[in-house]
Amino acid sequence: MAACRLAEKAGTLHLTIEQGATFNPVMTWKDQAGNPIDLTGYTARMQIRATVDDSTVIHELSTTNGELVLGGVAGTITFGIPATTTASFTFQEAVYDLELTALDGTVTRLLKGSVYLSPEVTR
Repeated sequence: MAACRLAEKAGTLHLTIEQGATFNPVMTWKDQAGNPIDLTGYTARMQIRATVDDSTVIHELSTTNGELVLGGVAGTITFGIPATTTASFTFQEAVYDLELTALDGTVTRLLKGSVYLSPEVTR
């Protein structure tokens, strides 16, 4: 997954999840000069919903549930949805955003976009 540079508003990145496969891309959050941003002490969460206004969360990844892992000084964000979980997904297209929270409580909406599900044939 590409690097994400520090910006004033969330970047747009569309994701494709392969149904029945582990979803585990890694991205790096970088500043304007291309240096990794130190994520030590940050927490993160990401929600997938059918639409922005939908009250039902299809799936949540977070540093609390272990499906988002932050790489400290390396600035990496590792996603980790198990294959057993992606196998149960039935949506065709959904939306998400990814927020990071610093130790001082500052929340940064880092990414947003669509999530596409590529249906599994072998099951």
